[in-house]
Amino acid sequence: MEMQYKRYNDKAGHSYCFGPFPTFELLENRPERAVEVLYHSAVTDCIREKLERLCRARGIPCTQADRVIGRIRDKENCLVAGVFRKYEETLRRETNHIVLVSPSDMGNLGTIIRTSVGFGVCDMALIRPAAHICHPRTVRASMGSLFRLRFRYYDSFEAYAAEFAGERELYPFMLEGSKGLDELERRRELLYSLIFGNEATGLPAAFASVGQSVRIRHTDNIDSLNLSLAAGIGLYEFTKK
Repeated sequence: MEMQYKRYNDKAGHSYCFGPFPTFELLENRPERAVEVLYHSAVTDCIREKLERLCRARGIPCTQADRVIGRIRDKENCLVAGVFRKYEETLRRETNHIVLVSPSDMGNLGTIIRTSVGFGVCDMALIRPAAHICHPRTVRASMGSLFRLRFRYYDSFEAYAAEFAGERELYPFMLEGSKGLDELERRRELLYSLIFGNEATGLPAAFASVGQSVRIRHTDNIDSLNLSLAAGIGLYEFTKK
């Protein structure tokens, strides 16, 4: 019987990661969230064999499903789809966090996830309204590194701050930040949260009084840096030895 999976829907309880590499990441890092792996008959033998081996070891169905892949994929060259249950997790208190306030672009969000995980900051708070972190576009942009991340949505920044009050230093990145990133002096043993705003509007002015506001110096030839680039610069500076 053909599976009844449909194109991605924000209201559905499941989502898809398209492509073999993101699906490997799902199987290796979040197997408890995986529902099924689908592959097209045109996939190479080595990819099919690895998918079948990982799925067999974890008790996850792995099925050739050309028609289903054709129905749910968003690109013609997609030959693998991992089906997973959407989820959130409680952020860890003993780790550094990245906080995104109303991110709206799923491509940027996925890029920031990959960068954050790459620099070892693997806990992310998203302040609503925010892009869908489990959307296939976000998963693809993250190259599957989403499945190495712990994330949670909050209805307001105040809700996030109340949960972790007094435990960490807060650094909102703003054009009007009172200190340049290159001027910061901080105790490296203290936990921190790096806070970034929306792609179009940045952080509201009220964030200037939250912790230590930071600006990334650049010339007057541009009005601001791309959000994912700014996050990458901040993460690099805060995590380098």
